Amino acid sequence: MTIQDAKNQGKGQVMHGKLERLEARLTREQKELLQQAASLEGRTLTDFVVSSAQAAALRTIQEHTLMSLTKRDSEAFVEALLNPPEPGAALLAAAKRYKQSTELL
Repeated sequence: MTIQDAKNQGKGQVMHGKLERLEARLTREQKELLQQAASLEGRTLTDFVVSSAQAAALRTIQEHTLMSLTKRDSEAFVEALLNPPEPGAALLAAAKRYKQSTELL
């Protein structure tokens, strides 16, 4: 399942295909807590747990794949892209060594 599929499923779109099973061991207190939350939302325990886990998974993936920059950092990044500094001696030497090692010279 792609991230977009998971987002669409969370919006009520039905996913077609074989359903998988997931089992979990939890304490009585954990189950009661989850059941209480599910009841408050008028959902089954299974629906609440699956949708909550899916939302947490999407957040985790986004946190690890998206980068947020401040306005100042964004401006510095764009400036570096549009007006890159001249390469220094170390970078030029490294590029030369790389070209030699890959026989690109």
